[in-house]
Amino acid sequence: MNAAPSGEGKGPWGTLDLAPIGNCTVSALIDRQARMVWACMPRPDGDPLFPALLGGRDPADADVAGHWSVDLDGFSCARQSYIRNTAVLRTVLVSETGDEVEVVDFAPRHVRQGRTYRPTAFVRVLRPLKGAPRIRVRLRPMMGHGARTPRTTAGSNHVRYLLESLPLRLTTDIPVGHVLDERWHRLEGVRVMFLGPDEPFSGDLRETVRAMHDATVAEWQDWVRGLALPLDWQTVVIRAAITLKLCVYEETGAIMAALTTSIPEAPRSGRNWDYRHCWIRDAYYTVQALNRLGALDVLENYLGFLRNIVDAAGGGHIQPLYGIGMEQTLTEHVAPDLPGYRAMGPVRYGNQAHEHLQHDVYGQVILSSVQAFFDQRLFRPGDAADFEALERVGERAFALHDQPDAGLWEYRTRARVHTYSALMCWAACDRLANAAVALGLPHRASHWRDRAGIIRKRIETDAWSQDLGAFSASFGTAEVDASLLQMLDLRFLDVDDPRFAATFSAVERGLRRGDSMLRYIEPDDFGTPETAFNFCTFWLIEAMHLSGRTDEAKALFESMLNRLTHSGLLSEDSDIVTGELWGNFPQTYSLVGLINCAALLSRPWAAVR
Repeated sequence: MNAAPSGEGKGPWGTLDLAPIGNCTVSALIDRQARMVWACMPRPDGDPLFPALLGGRDPADADVAGHWSVDLDGFSCARQSYIRNTAVLRTVLVSETGDEVEVVDFAPRHVRQGRTYRPTAFVRVLRPLKGAPRIRVRLRPMMGHGARTPRTTAGSNHVRYLLESLPLRLTTDIPVGHVLDERWHRLEGVRVMFLGPDEPFSGDLRETVRAMHDATVAEWQDWVRGLALPLDWQTVVIRAAITLKLCVYEETGAIMAALTTSIPEAPRSGRNWDYRHCWIRDAYYTVQALNRLGALDVLENYLGFLRNIVDAAGGGHIQPLYGIGMEQTLTEHVAPDLPGYRAMGPVRYGNQAHEHLQHDVYGQVILSSVQAFFDQRLFRPGDAADFEALERVGERAFALHDQPDAGLWEYRTRARVHTYSALMCWAACDRLANAAVALGLPHRASHWRDRAGIIRKRIETDAWSQDLGAFSASFGTAEVDASLLQMLDLRFLDVDDPRFAATFSAVERGLRRGDSMLRYIEPDDFGTPETAFNFCTFWLIEAMHLSGRTDEAKALFESMLNRLTHSGLLSEDSDIVTGELWGNFPQTYSLVGLINCAALLSRPWAAVR
């Protein structure tokens, strides 16, 4: 796998060649030199604790704050990888004279006293491997979205960081003065750092952390062991699945679209958005992909999140996104003290899209939920009360299927009747009919089939463009967007339907650029799109394979694998020419595409059994 270009040494600093850790309560991104350059507290959508990723300057610079670095004197190079099938990261720093230091990073996650222990905490374990390495720890948190650093106090074995959002305590067996003064010193044995809430650490530090490490490794490896993997590309699929789980906020079941905010979709484009929220659409695709692997725990938690959202809506408006704590208001702000990724601001927190009308969400609520009426593995199967609640969502979908909205691409100043939104409204009614059959409610099944039939006729009439000879992106236009390829996945059209063949041809002809796919080509609120949307390229791969172009699909999939970072991940977007990654990272859509395409294109297990 080729690492994404880092941008280091080329002016303002920034890299997406990062490795995430987390425990479904907190998460962090660590660069190849073991520098923690992004983490937020007390939740992944909170105030950045380590915002160096958006600071525009290399953390190596003496006066740069917002990172947690372990520096090796005379640093030359590094090796980095995850402990097999886990979210536990191991980095080996190597000096010019051959000294080596191992840095192991993780967020504890394991069963303790019958409950999942996932504290608001990060652990770093340092170990000398070769020579007489000299190190320096620079722990420089920030608060107020990069505006200032917190006051500190210290005890004999700890440092307190008096952050406004959540006061933190570093408990360590490194001499506290070495940490406070960022003093170079020889690392002569294993040393531990536990950064968590401001409360005394219970138990022997080194032994307790060792036990946490071993239990966390076992927890992740046990979860991976339960996945139903394709034969081919297993390493890719495992890393994508683990990272999708890291995007879960387990307290509520919410699924974040990405772990970052404001990585530009293209250089100096201003397309800088906060993705640390739960989009109903993105979460639908995430649980769909993980379902294919048998990871039902994410689905079950997310269904709890959806039930609460549906109950709160009471048959009325459902937002396209919510806060990970189910917040409805996500007021968009700009953080003036953070220059941005490679100094390409603005840095935003919150997202104005929570105000949008995006009618596809009604379909995604139902499509995510309908499995519960069929899957006997679930702890909580769907029941009549759940069906009644979803029927209110379905009625809303039917009422809005031919009404203008912002669409899945979230146009901020343009409303149309988007074909994708209408398709999802059709799917809502179609799947409700299936659920009614499962519950033995034939009259309700007939009702929803009738509703689906009405929407189907409207789409077939108003979304068909005589000028294109294909379906169009919105009613009454002759434009295409990549979401039209979802007609196949949603089972609105069969692959041998000539209307799909014509639409596929129009989409590929209009939006494909070499080994990449654009979402659309028409100018939007920020001009003409400049980068490819990785998820759309995976949609293209799926459509190719299902249309009988499997060799082409595999070649294009391998091309996408060449864009993976060293940690095996993707962001939202890619440069059409160079393949350089742009957009928020790691992005759930892109990881879903990796999983779906690997499952479709892999040889069957019967080929080797």
